[in-house]
Amino acid sequence: MPARPMSVPPTQSAAVARGAAPGGSSSRAEKRHSSAPALLGRRAWWRPPRKLRVTREGKYFIGITFGVGFAAINTGNNLLYLLLGMLLALIVVSSVMSELSLRRLTVVRRLPPRAQVGRPHLVEVEVHNHKGKVPSYAIEIEDLREGQPADKRCFFLKISPDSAQIAAYRRTPARRGRDRHVGFRIATRFPFGLFEKSRETAAEGEIIIYPATDPLELPAKADGRWLGTDGRFGAGSGDEILGVRPMREGDDHRDIYWRKSTFGRQMVLRERARETSRQVTLMIDSEHPGSVPDGVWLDQFEVRIREVASRAVAHIKRGDVVTVRSTAGESVLGNPSVGADPVLRFLALLEPSPSRAEAAAAEAADSPALAAGKARVREAAPVLPRLPPRDATSSASPSRRVRA
Repeated sequence: MPARPMSVPPTQSAAVARGAAPGGSSSRAEKRHSSAPALLGRRAWWRPPRKLRVTREGKYFIGITFGVGFAAINTGNNLLYLLLGMLLALIVVSSVMSELSLRRLTVVRRLPPRAQVGRPHLVEVEVHNHKGKVPSYAIEIEDLREGQPADKRCFFLKISPDSAQIAAYRRTPARRGRDRHVGFRIATRFPFGLFEKSRETAAEGEIIIYPATDPLELPAKADGRWLGTDGRFGAGSGDEILGVRPMREGDDHRDIYWRKSTFGRQMVLRERARETSRQVTLMIDSEHPGSVPDGVWLDQFEVRIREVASRAVAHIKRGDVVTVRSTAGESVLGNPSVGADPVLRFLALLEPSPSRAEAAAAEAADSPALAAGKARVREAAPVLPRLPPRDATSSASPSRRVRA
């Protein structure tokens, strides 16, 4: 049976992974990180294919083996030599059986479609044993993430031949942004627990961690701009009923109020209220003073992102159209039809940028130095003298001058 590919397909659609989420318009170009380290997927010649770590029990076993070996050499007792051979044979058997357990295993990761700071989510890990007759025992899968310590593991006691098993671990993100998974570490202590043999395999995956939100209660009429008129006084095609009136020519027959129409000779129509929407614009300051932001500013920036995310979610739940803008010129639009995913994704990937005024001042400071450098280049260039133009007499050939 052909082996499954080692890489994990992305859990999100290609459109979402390349740009803004569908249904929301974003003018911000998302920054893509570099791919996984090359040493993880393509092993260099100096890197061993397996890593071996001696456990605490293994250290005791090796100490006993050395002791028996020294005693056998010093005394020449055949029973000690026999015991030494048995101990060394156990080490060889442990190496062979652990290698059989690690071979022909593929791991697939299934990430959730979205995650949020402070809320736990499940990550499924599926291990497939492609060996036809040999099972794998005591397999431990460690999920590797870029720039973060590996703290989540899944344990599989037995994986039967040509079968798969699924396990899941729970993780609670602590910060927003891109969470990149670069691969797996497959380890086993089978059969005696003396040594832990492991190998690494590349399996890329990515999930966007949304910022945390707090429940908010918005006032009845917050600051913002209304589109249209109040639905209680304007007629339209909304869901709420404004009143009843006699039916006129051209009205929709689906709005006939049959309970009132059966009592009189004229048809009565239900008049619907006009659908209204509220457009709210939320600003967030993403420009930091200086070339590098300090820790206090970064903490305040994260607090502002959380506040804007909470207000945006509350407005969208109420039915408003929300536009989030940053001082750097980036923006995103969210509405009740697509939900809060575009706004939360925009805020999750928003990075601080230097202030425009300071960037312009730095450019202005660099421009005089650049102009002085050009002047020095012009002064250093040699000035060639201009040659006088040649007249007709000098330009004529010698034979012509002799004839004259």
